[in-house]
Amino acid sequence: MASLRTGEMEMHLVSRSVPVSAPSFRAVLRAADAPRTVWSAPDEATVVGSGAAATVTADGPDRFDRIREAAEELFSSGDVHAGTEAARPRLFGGFAFHADSTDGSPWEDFPGARFVFPRVQVTYAENGTWLTVNAVGPDANAEAVEERLARERERIESLPDPGPVSDPPGVVHRRRTTAKDDWNAGVNAAVERISAGDLRKVVLAQALAADLASDLSVPDILDRLGDSYPDCYRFLVEPEPDADRPQASFFGATPERLVSLRGRTVETGALAGTTGRGETPAEDEWLARELLDDEKNVHEHELVAETIRDQLAPFASSVNTGDRCVKRLATVQHLWTPITATLATSEHVLSLVEALHPTPAVGGLPPEKALETIRDTEPFDRGWYAAPVGWIDAAGYGSFAVALRSAVSRDDTTTLFAGVGVVEDSDPDREWDEVQLKYRALLDELER
Repeated sequence: MASLRTGEMEMHLVSRSVPVSAPSFRAVLRAADAPRTVWSAPDEATVVGSGAAATVTADGPDRFDRIREAAEELFSSGDVHAGTEAARPRLFGGFAFHADSTDGSPWEDFPGARFVFPRVQVTYAENGTWLTVNAVGPDANAEAVEERLARERERIESLPDPGPVSDPPGVVHRRRTTAKDDWNAGVNAAVERISAGDLRKVVLAQALAADLASDLSVPDILDRLGDSYPDCYRFLVEPEPDADRPQASFFGATPERLVSLRGRTVETGALAGTTGRGETPAEDEWLARELLDDEKNVHEHELVAETIRDQLAPFASSVNTGDRCVKRLATVQHLWTPITATLATSEHVLSLVEALHPTPAVGGLPPEKALETIRDTEPFDRGWYAAPVGWIDAAGYGSFAVALRSAVSRDDTTTLFAGVGVVEDSDPDREWDEVQLKYRALLDELER
């Protein structure tokens, strides 16, 4: 079942936007009410959301359909004057990786799917910075929204400079969910299943709980991640505040786009195959060439690219694949193949999200066998790790990323997640080292 929570039975959506003088990203996020929202993607506007005018939630295997239906019901009631396309009303959120997520620690407050319609939204776009105020309910009316818009504009434009970005909080203790011996046994068991023909590939992950020396500043770590990973998808998703426990925050800077849709144009890509960065430009280039020629990584990558093309085919009049190349990030390098498609008919972005999730880059092949292996092997619940996060609008367009290089933080504990693709010639020690390398993206922002 999906639920639309607005605080009232009757729905009426009112949205107004105005340009504002540009306060800093950190200033706006620090002043935001929970639940806070952040979305920042290459070639897209950066959005900071404050509070929730409405939330849409769902659980179970039909959660994609239920979210779509609730979103369409919400947007159909709209009285919208956005001022600019970038500031248009959108729902921001995501999904759990498994349809039957166990909802265990640290995911107690995260349902199978949840999207927020921010009460106040600041959008950093190419044509300036925009303030949007949204209201939903029987008493929502243009006059009240415009009055609040004027008050919020004055408040936003008078926000003080937050000062320098704080130092990382420091890590005082780490707690692994997967012991090295258990990891080796799990990878070897997966390789045996692949050799026997039961699997072609499976992605196995680990979780690492980091106890911090002080509480984490989410605005500061997201700001630092923006500097370190400008070509990645930054996100922040928070559940409703719970008076009985500290606020949880799920955030990350992921290199992998799941899908974006505008009109009938689809953009996605295959991201699989990993190596480190070199200490010199020459070593860096050598590692990139080695990655492009590495049989294990190329095989893993091609499984992902082939499957994405197959998953898009039922929707598309054409699917086009670009040249395989290397995507360089601060701590790692990945094989990357851009894939675009033109839809045969109009589709909602969530139809494509459901068709593509989980890609073989985070699940495996065949999908059902891979998910079964993940459940049998991993001693923790993935929650929203490696699942779709992003936004949808009234037209059914949207943009979603795969929630990699991510963590969930509550109080002074942050739990990080990372995984690797296991194929027939995988070596447990090598895969263990790759997981540790992927942790660095967030650990570097936590450790002093």
